Amino acid sequence: MGAYRADDDYDYLFKVVLIGDSGVGKSNLLSRFTKNEFSLESKSTIGVEFATRSIHVDDKIVKAQIWDTAGQERYRAITSAYYRGAVGALLVYDVTRHVTFENVEKWLKELRDHTDANIVIMLVGNKADLRHLRAVSTDDAKAFAERENTFFMETSALESLNVDNAFTEVLTQIYRVVSRKTLEIGDDPAALPKGQTINVGSRDDVSAVKKSGCCSA
Repeated sequence: MGAYRADDDYDYLFKVVLIGDSGVGKSNLLSRFTKNEFSLESKSTIGVEFATRSIHVDDKIVKAQIWDTAGQERYRAITSAYYRGAVGALLVYDVTRHVTFENVEKWLKELRDHTDANIVIMLVGNKADLRHLRAVSTDDAKAFAERENTFFMETSALESLNVDNAFTEVLTQIYRVVSRKTLEIGDDPAALPKGQTINVGSRDDVSAVKKSGCCSA
């Protein structure tokens, strides 16, 4: 890791959302990436939670703020606030439950309705360790990802397979897009991709680029 750097020492803060049906393993992907933990007791996420982790991309520190929500329809009221300011998304399905793959299309539409056109999207087929129960072929998912112009990876939060890779790839791609300036995120953490501002509770609420050389308290 090298020299210790304070938690708020980062060059970029990217908000990434986890979406997909309930029970596909979103929370375990999050805890595996941010805390290297996995829980066999699956409890439904109620409402919204987020966790952060910083990674190095080139010589920059990129801090990911990853939001996780319940996939159940009854929590859909959080939609617009949940997506606001997101510059990346992991759209997760369960390779053993075909219906969760069928619903990917609906999630993708909702995501695109609520976010910047240049958002980086990774389709994630989770629970790849359950080989004997597979119901969605890798080829089908790949074909869908190509058609929809998203990235694609199969993961296992249980076996820690590709979890870091999936998040790191998304964050690296966001960084590439942002450094090419085609994804609009402001210098001000409260500035939204669409240009309006909202009053946010904490400076960490929305993706931001840290201004260099400014003397923030």
